Amino acid sequence: MADRYPGYDVLKKRNTVSWNDQTRTVIDRRLAIDPNQHLFFNDKEWATMRAICDRVIPQPAGRASPAPIAAMIDEKLHSGCGDGYRDARLPPMREAWRRALDAIDREAKERHRRRFHELEEPLQDDLLAAIQKDDVGESHWHGLPATLFFSKRLLHDIVSAYYAHPHAWNEIGFGGPASPRGYVRMNFDRRDPWEASEARPGREQQARRENARVG
Repeated sequence: MADRYPGYDVLKKRNTVSWNDQTRTVIDRRLAIDPNQHLFFNDKEWATMRAICDRVIPQPAGRASPAPIAAMIDEKLHSGCGDGYRDARLPPMREAWRRALDAIDREAKERHRRRFHELEEPLQDDLLAAIQKDDVGESHWHGLPATLFFSKRLLHDIVSAYYAHPHAWNEIGFGGPASPRGYVRMNFDRRDPWEASEARPGREQQARRENARVG
């Protein structure tokens, strides 16, 4: 994947006027999450969960420390902190995830005689696509709507966790909450001078120089 914001590191804003103490506390906590720790999922569920996260959002191979997506979701479920809303056709978040992970492993065993995390990546992708299209065995899901879980829970939780982490912010040039500084230039194709500069054809080096100064 091409680096759209070369030289940009959102964490350089940590000790600037862009972030206040509350922002620093929240982001430090996210950075401290142990990617291997799981308190809500059991060991069996954890292996499946991590494999799903890796296929939904494959992270750059050269990244020193990938965003701990599965651990962030596990922490949220363990804490009992929800979204404040849910689709009434789905059970509560904790129950939905437990039932779905069991169903996904059952689907994998029926199709390939192995659990989801033991499958090759193309087979994992095929199975996730089948869930998205509701092309699954109803007996495995016990009334849990597979395609609804995929769109409203699986994708929602994984993508939300990923883009709540600073490593993902660097990819999209996001400066974080920007409190108390705030964003000023809100119109199309405009940016504040302390925001990241996107590398466009022919101006990659210029963007890198500008991003090295952003803070």
